[in-house]
Amino acid sequence: MEELDHGSDTPVYIQLARILRDQIKSGELHQRRRIPSENDLVQTYGIARDTARKAVAWLRDRGWVYTAPSAAPS
Repeated sequence: MEELDHGSDTPVYIQLARILRDQIKSGELHQRRRIPSENDLVQTYGIARDTARKAVAWLRDRGWVYTAPSAAPS
């Protein structure tokens, strides 16, 4: 797992988005499959939920992932 550099000039959400993008490009994360959930990203990288959300939005805005609303509980 790549580490996030909290002292970097690059915001953490962009660092995380780039890590995920690189995992998609390398095939570690498969296209047309779910990426790790926000909760998984929070736990794996020790980041705030908002940071995970921003990273996914960054990827979505650049066409790397798409998001869909989760199903409402029955």
